[in-house]
Amino acid sequence: MKKIMIVLLVSLFGFAVQAQEKKNKNAKADVEVKGNCDMCKKRIEKAAYSVAGVKSAVWHSEDQVLHLVYNEQKCSMAEVEKAVAKAGHDTKDVKAPVESYDSLHECCQYDR
Repeated sequence: MKKIMIVLLVSLFGFAVQAQEKKNKNAKADVEVKGNCDMCKKRIEKAAYSVAGVKSAVWHSEDQVLHLVYNEQKCSMAEVEKAVAKAGHDTKDVKAPVESYDSLHECCQYDR
């Protein structure tokens, strides 16, 4: 009887583990980030890389989109957006604090 109970518990535990949502280690995402120039590009990418779990961060000034590859087990998009906003650049969901925006170089200050 004990063996049957143990087998039953182990199999139920196995199903429970498989049913959990698996987070992607190489999740890809694009997020709109406001900026103007190459200085903005460096600042935005540096802010994104400051978040543990970000593997790739490339910002394009033409379309103002940050292309990310990140580990969902280590960080979230919200964390990346907060880090970029803290550096002074508005994202689609997170607005940069006024003092961070005001500290940007004159050419980096975009239209809010």
